[in-house]
Amino acid sequence: MIVIFRRIVFLYDSLEQIWEHKRTERFAANFLIMAFLASLALIELARQGMLPRGIAALLPTNHYYAINIAFSMLLGLEVFGLVFSLAKSVSVSVGKQFEILSLILLRHSFTEIVDFSEPLGWAQSLKPLLHMLSNAGGGLVIFLLLGLYYKLQQHRAISSNTGVAADFIAWKKIVSLLLLLLFSIIGIVDSSRYLNGTATNNFFSLFYTILVFSDVLLVLISLRYSSSYPIVFRNSGFAIATVVIRLALTAPPYYNVLLGVGAILFAIGITVAYNRFEKPEPSARPHA
Repeated sequence: MIVIFRRIVFLYDSLEQIWEHKRTERFAANFLIMAFLASLALIELARQGMLPRGIAALLPTNHYYAINIAFSMLLGLEVFGLVFSLAKSVSVSVGKQFEILSLILLRHSFTEIVDFSEPLGWAQSLKPLLHMLSNAGGGLVIFLLLGLYYKLQQHRAISSNTGVAADFIAWKKIVSLLLLLLFSIIGIVDSSRYLNGTATNNFFSLFYTILVFSDVLLVLISLRYSSSYPIVFRNSGFAIATVVIRLALTAPPYYNVLLGVGAILFAIGITVAYNRFEKPEPSARPHA
C-alpha cells in the first residue's frame, strides 16, 4: 500500500513538473492562438458555404463565437492550474477558484457579444450590453479583491511535525490527481457529445460541483492530522465559498455577480478571522 501511495505521489510530481515547464506554457499559448485563428477561418468558410454540410452544421455562423471558443479553452487550461495548486495550499487553491470565476465572468461578457449583429447595431445591443458590463464589472471587482485576499494569506503548516505535514501534502496530491482524471473524462465526454450534435453539460458548473465534494474531503482528511478549530473552520468555510461560486455559475445576470463578489468577501472574512484566531506554527514547511 505504501509503495502504491508513493507511486501515485511520484506520478503527480512528474505531471506537475511537465505542466509548470516553460515549454508547456509556450505550447499552450501557441495552441490558443492557432485555435482562435482556426475558429475564425472555419466560421467564415461555413458562412460562405465552402464546407461539407455535416461539418458546417457543427459550426456557429457568428464570428464572435471564436472569442468564446478561445476563452473556453483558456479556462480549461486554468482549471489544470487549479488542480495542481490544490496540493500546494488550500488557500491558494481557493484563490485560483476565484481567478477562474473572474475569467468566466469575462467570458460571459464575450458570450453576450454573440447576440450582437454584424456589424454592431445599437437597437439590438442594449440588453446584451448591460449584461456584458455587469459581468465585466463583476470580474474586475473580484480581480481587485483577490489582491487583498492573497495579501492577507499567512501560510502555515498544518503541523510542526514535518512528517505529518508531508503526509497531508501527499494526500492532497492524490485528491488532485483524481480531480485531474475527472476533468479529463468530463472534457472528453463533452467533446464527443458536441461532435455528435447532442447537448453537452455545463462543464464549469459540473467541475465546481465536484470541487465542493473534494473540498469537503480535504476537510475530513485534515482531521487526521489536526483537529485545530481555526483550521477546521477555515477549510470548511472555504468549502462554503466554493458552493457559492458554483451557484454563481448558473445564476442569471446580475445575481451571478452579486454571488461571486459575496463569495470572495466571505473568503476574505474567513482569512481575517483565521489570522487573528490562529497562532503561527514555528515552521516554514509546506502549508495547509
